[in-house]
Amino acid sequence: MIRKLLSLERRYLANNYNSLPVILSKGKGVNVWDVNGKKYLDFLSSYSANNHGHCHPELVRTMQKQCEKLTLTSRAFHNDKLWEFGELMTYTFNYDKVLPMNTGVEAGETAVKIARKWGYEVKGVAQDQAIVLFPSNNFWGRTISASGTQNEKESYHNFGPFPPNLNIVAYNNIKMLEKEFQNPNVVAYFMEPIQGEAGVNIPDYGYLRKVRELCNKYNVLMIVDEVQTGMGRTGKLLATDYEYIEKPDILILGKALSGGMMPVSAVLADDNVMDVITPGTHGSTFGGNPLGCSIAIKSIDILFNEDMIENSSKMGAYLRRNLMEIANRYTSITKVRGKGLMIGLEIIDDFTAQDIVSELAEKGILCKLTRGNIIRLSPPLIITRKNIDEFLYKLCSILNKRKDLLL
Repeated sequence: MIRKLLSLERRYLANNYNSLPVILSKGKGVNVWDVNGKKYLDFLSSYSANNHGHCHPELVRTMQKQCEKLTLTSRAFHNDKLWEFGELMTYTFNYDKVLPMNTGVEAGETAVKIARKWGYEVKGVAQDQAIVLFPSNNFWGRTISASGTQNEKESYHNFGPFPPNLNIVAYNNIKMLEKEFQNPNVVAYFMEPIQGEAGVNIPDYGYLRKVRELCNKYNVLMIVDEVQTGMGRTGKLLATDYEYIEKPDILILGKALSGGMMPVSAVLADDNVMDVITPGTHGSTFGGNPLGCSIAIKSIDILFNEDMIENSSKMGAYLRRNLMEIANRYTSITKVRGKGLMIGLEIIDDFTAQDIVSELAEKGILCKLTRGNIIRLSPPLIITRKNIDEFLYKLCSILNKRKDLLL
């Protein structure tokens, strides 16, 4: 059956993903089932969108209830959930205003637009000269703008020309960043606090604080993309909370903001930045729809009421500690890094990494490679020690079979 369905997918769908040969049809909590009824532990969480687990019952009830009342009005009219979403978002994340969008990359594009307009109208940059900087190895989506800021050939090759003045600077290099900031046309630095797609790259401690200081010094907006790292994924509400820095000028959220139920994203900023957006300058038909707002409100409520952030911190520490012990015994694993339940498992080479991922899937554990030889582990924030022990047991059984044990 799976072979037939995969054949039909290849017949009708664009070939833009290299997916594992698993066809899922059901999800509940930390588990998913394929079309043949095989049960899996989800250790990917749809790239952190399913932080709450699959089909959280409260989110399902909220969605059903709102679907029966009103799903979409467009922003041509007001709806009775939008103000509540705005109040909760600005209170929770400590900003004056929120601009609701749908996908993470839309929110990223929105942030770039805001930064450029702020640069012209507030900083006083000459028209069409504004520069937004991005660190090397960044990833924030696959639009033309996003593709033009990335290092991976698959993202940019044969897609140009790209929008100008979206420039790349060396990641985790404060000296190079300050050199770029000395150009008065630089209006923003757009960064992930932890680079997810690049292999869970974590900058040196203090890097975020120094970025904040440089942004203040040179009147540059600090844009932080927490689409993957936000909503408790790293063991804190936001990954930037680890350095206790003055908040970013623009914060981008998405994915888990809706608990994986539908696309909901948001851009947050204070009035001195957000006020450059006026009627007609930006919008989205679905952004701020009552269904999305209702689900986002409930997802934040669940995140705190069910102590998911604390569980992410505790279970993440338990998982990393055990993985490091395993790495000390097996030559296949060369490095373990991460925060909370966002973990990168670096494998000795691409082929071994792919084999491990495939064998884990055969044993009922779903995860995925990122950047060739790095296995990304990001289970739902409701994961238990028992679930983690199952994963660790199956990982070790694969490594033992491969005879990679160091004697």
